[in-house]
Amino acid sequence: MFPSLRKYQRGWLRGDVIAGLTVWAMLVPSALAYATIAGVSPVVGLYAAPAALTLYAVFGSSRQLITGPSAAAAALSAAVVGDAVAGNGGQFVATTAALAICVGLAATIAGLLRFGFLASFISEPVLKGFVVGLALTILAGQIPKLFGIEPGSGDFFERIWDFLINIGQTDGLTLLVGIGSLAVLFGFPRLMPAIPATLVAVILGIGAVEIFDLGAHGVAIVGSIDAGLPSLALPDVSLGRFGGLAAAALGVMLVGYAESLGTAKVYAQREGEEIDPNRELIGLGAANLGAGISGGFAVNGSLSKTAVNSTAGGRTQLVGLVVAGLVLLTLLFLTGYFESLPIATLAAVVIAALIDLIDFATLRDFYRVYTSRLGRAYGFAARADFIAAIAAMLGVMVFGTLAGLFIGVLISLLLLLYRASRPPVAELGRVPGASGHFSDLDRHPENRRVEGIAVLRVEGGLFFANADAIAAEIRGMADRDGIHAVVIDAETMPFIDVTAAHALDQVVGELRSQGVTVVIARNVGQVRDVISATPGESILQSAFPTVDEAVRSVERARPDSNQ
Repeated sequence: MFPSLRKYQRGWLRGDVIAGLTVWAMLVPSALAYATIAGVSPVVGLYAAPAALTLYAVFGSSRQLITGPSAAAAALSAAVVGDAVAGNGGQFVATTAALAICVGLAATIAGLLRFGFLASFISEPVLKGFVVGLALTILAGQIPKLFGIEPGSGDFFERIWDFLINIGQTDGLTLLVGIGSLAVLFGFPRLMPAIPATLVAVILGIGAVEIFDLGAHGVAIVGSIDAGLPSLALPDVSLGRFGGLAAAALGVMLVGYAESLGTAKVYAQREGEEIDPNRELIGLGAANLGAGISGGFAVNGSLSKTAVNSTAGGRTQLVGLVVAGLVLLTLLFLTGYFESLPIATLAAVVIAALIDLIDFATLRDFYRVYTSRLGRAYGFAARADFIAAIAAMLGVMVFGTLAGLFIGVLISLLLLLYRASRPPVAELGRVPGASGHFSDLDRHPENRRVEGIAVLRVEGGLFFANADAIAAEIRGMADRDGIHAVVIDAETMPFIDVTAAHALDQVVGELRSQGVTVVIARNVGQVRDVISATPGESILQSAFPTVDEAVRSVERARPDSNQ
């Protein structure tokens, strides 16, 4: 319990408290706004936060992830609950809390069953593309608020188009507040870096509304907020409705887990730390259970709030505990103050927090991972990491969070399979002056071919998808004029399956019937085990510990050899 607080250092306390104040200043207004997205009263967003923050701190593995209401979870919650209540508005709030509990149960059970391994199928490029796409999508919903324009719905491009066609409706005062807030957020850290710029921007925004009565002049503000703590209880929903929410809860859980895990990994990598996917599932489950029992809605790890936490200097989950305590105090005593917070200031805070996560430089680095040899070997798939990252990014921007993640994972797996089906087969030559050493002739043209012997190195595992291609490559090398033997260097062949073993056995038999000897060198344990257990004319009858020994052996065995 409380893994991030173990070995706590006193020097972290100031940063954690300041970060807690900063995140609190952002979480309160954003939670109010996200609750309206979820279709419930603004105060319900605050109800969801304290238990979620506290329980994630108890069970989660990330030091910096801030768990709470999010735009994606709120939008999904509204859609699922809207379908479930089918016009019965009186059950909307209770069903919203019930959905959060179902999401919590699904995530907790998945974590206890150690299904976190599924995260291993989400590569770093897919995660990077996912985070960039998610950040851009959130920004597309925040930019109109700077201009006093009602944000559009739909995907990233639909929101941007809606903003462009309605830009003539810009409210000058709202834009002035939004630009001023951005100026504070980006400029204040240079003047006084010790004071959180986010908190300053929120205070100045509220102050401007109060002093100049901006609310009466068209500047949108948060508005009325009910005070008081939530009651802790199961929502008044039938078991049948709980059961009906189960399937949809899995989808909401996957979206929340994807955003939480992706965000947690981004910030853990910056600190050189590890994230436990199973603990993340359990932490997410506990947070949603707490949010549901508190009368809130589904929650997950927040990309924007975690960015604010990191920027403000937060080091541990003490930040979450500080925020939880401050939210409770807010519910009791401070709701009135946040009623005057400009929506444009809130949007500016979110935008400033997300700018750093739109990491096009890393996407450019993925594109640059390319050589002409990779291009010849794999074609378009030579830039597999870049393609997977872009697929995830565009998938999120066009099809939504869950669909975008699945698209990125699917594309990355397909590219992996495609590349595995075309492993490079290098021809090796003897290295001059290095007794017994062989290396790639293409990369080292000064190497010498062995007369009459094709020395091949398969740079990848052999399995059903590439067995025929590799067999054809071996036949092609053996068909060259003057070739009487083929030596296969298996050092870079990490595995082989039964299909490939049969294909290899078949080509060995064909070539032997044509008078071409085929031998294998440096076969690793798994390859040796599978080949030896496969019926047929095993190539292991002629296996050698080194390439040089294999070459010398076939040279000596040649009938016209003078050795």
